[in-house]
Amino acid sequence: MSTPPTKILVPAEDLRTFSAALLEKGGLSAAHARTTADAFVWAALRGVDSHGIARIPAYLDLLDKGVANADARITLESSTPAAAVLDADRAPGPVALGAAADEAVTRARTTGVAAVGVRRTVHTGAIGYYVSKIAERGLVGIGFVAGMPNMGYTGVRGAAVATSPLAIAVPTDASSAHAPLLLDMATATIALGRIRQARANGTPLPEGAAATEDGTPTTDPDKAVMPLPLGGAKGSGMSLAFELLTSVLVGAPIFASFHSDDPAGREHRQNALLIAVDPAAFGGADAFTESVDATLGTLKGLPAADGAQGVFYPGERSAAVAAARGEKGVPVAPKVWRDLTERAGKLGVALPEAAG
Repeated sequence: MSTPPTKILVPAEDLRTFSAALLEKGGLSAAHARTTADAFVWAALRGVDSHGIARIPAYLDLLDKGVANADARITLESSTPAAAVLDADRAPGPVALGAAADEAVTRARTTGVAAVGVRRTVHTGAIGYYVSKIAERGLVGIGFVAGMPNMGYTGVRGAAVATSPLAIAVPTDASSAHAPLLLDMATATIALGRIRQARANGTPLPEGAAATEDGTPTTDPDKAVMPLPLGGAKGSGMSLAFELLTSVLVGAPIFASFHSDDPAGREHRQNALLIAVDPAAFGGADAFTESVDATLGTLKGLPAADGAQGVFYPGERSAAVAAARGEKGVPVAPKVWRDLTERAGKLGVALPEAAG
């Protein structure tokens, strides 16, 4: 039996600089390239490798084909202090949603709660990144995303809705031992990448996690083409609700046009809604984070069930992974490294050195 190839460890900052250089060569401005690279490295640090730097080759292709707009003219529309709509003009997700997160925080400082919708962006990436940026500034961040239908819907034959994610980040006290709470979940039972991985490895999929093209549940990765919604009708309903809260709310419906006869309805795009909540508007930020820490501490102090490795809250383990990878380097899979090496050679970008 052959030994699997060893992953390459790269220091996070070097990986961020390298990724930004590739994206800038791909057409993005230096600032937008850095913003996009930061979102990828954030995901890679936390162990969300499916949304990490493995995405860079795909983004370079999106830019090359014009699906993503390297010279997007982002505009902001607002008729009330607590809400705005950002038209991304097909800018990469990290650029558009990063700007939306900043706008939501700025407005929430005045209004207590603020929401910024994003329309016509291209692949948002890890939605947890944006709400975490809001939490880093002491506010609660909430995010929803809707995209192209690629998941089943209870009672429907074939792909009907998107694997739309939800993310919530709650800040903790800066001096606390607790990392901020970060709930980041899709409405699908498993990710599309998990199906591809199972197909490559020849391993069966979990029961009720994926389906064939006509919506028949299957554990055979060779027959599976789409994930099934988390909790059946619950996941289905959440995805549809997120389409209404994002796409329909900002006047850029995806679901209806996708299932229409209009060919333009199949053009790739995503929409989002980011909400910032300032605890100071509800009685005081310090009292809030103190109570958050007490709540998380209480949870951690509960007796662990037999066989459990411990009691964890959302985001705790990924924060620990980020700390470890920040010290030792970010592991890059051999295939991803080969892809990046090839792109770097074509674009004339120097490869980063592996961690010692």
